[in-house]
Amino acid sequence: MDVPLSWQLAKLVVSIGIVLGLSIVAERVSTRVAGLLSGYPLGTAIALFFIGLEISPGFAAESAVFSLAGFTATMALGGGYLICGRRDGLVGVLAGTAGGLTAWWLTSLVLTRFEFDRLSGTLVTLVAIFGFTWLYRHLPETRVTMRHDSSRWKPLALRAGLATLIVFVVTGLAHVLPASWAGMLAAFPISMYPLLVILHLTHGAAPAATVIKHYPAGLGALLCYALCVSLTYATLGLLWGTLAGFAVATLWLLGWMRLQAWHGARQRGRHLT
Repeated sequence: MDVPLSWQLAKLVVSIGIVLGLSIVAERVSTRVAGLLSGYPLGTAIALFFIGLEISPGFAAESAVFSLAGFTATMALGGGYLICGRRDGLVGVLAGTAGGLTAWWLTSLVLTRFEFDRLSGTLVTLVAIFGFTWLYRHLPETRVTMRHDSSRWKPLALRAGLATLIVFVVTGLAHVLPASWAGMLAAFPISMYPLLVILHLTHGAAPAATVIKHYPAGLGALLCYALCVSLTYATLGLLWGTLAGFAVATLWLLGWMRLQAWHGARQRGRHLT
């Protein structure tokens, strides 16, 4: 079907806004919080919503089931980027991108050979979350220093276009691919990958590694979202299904951050005694 211009403009505005917002969080708050928010249903929500709008809510709901397992491929992308993108500057970004996309592609090829349901897709990603969290446990954390020069907005705005390009590619390919691959593409880190590029180019490889380290912990919100919309898109429709998904994801993320704060306070108390 022909996609109306208004829908294309909406994808453009929302995608750019998300990348710019995450970059501001990373600089003004912390790369740890930015990593957690990268796991919030931002890019995936955009992709699944517009897939449902342009094709059908039922197709988007079916794709969301495969997205549950597809988040494992997203974590593989982060791991590949981390291993290959250790150098600062453009060379590190290009090497990290090559390694990350290769890891994502190979993992996706394996996952699309299986018929996942909601339970099996969720279990695969939960195992991957614990595995990657354990692997990243000794990675050092780096906080970026806020820049006050106005020139930083130009490269930031240019790189925000990368997220828009990814959204258009994902939603465009969904018209010609089966639901399994549409779900894998919807799980692609639409908001996290441009954030990695921005941080890597402007602050070096260390802050990008910090985002990758905390990304698996934030994926619980994405799992909640994908589970919810896979159940509600076909019954409640896109609008109410999306709102329900965001509500469930927000509750999970707030609970997780509260648990993290409690754990951190307990650890500090142990060091004082």
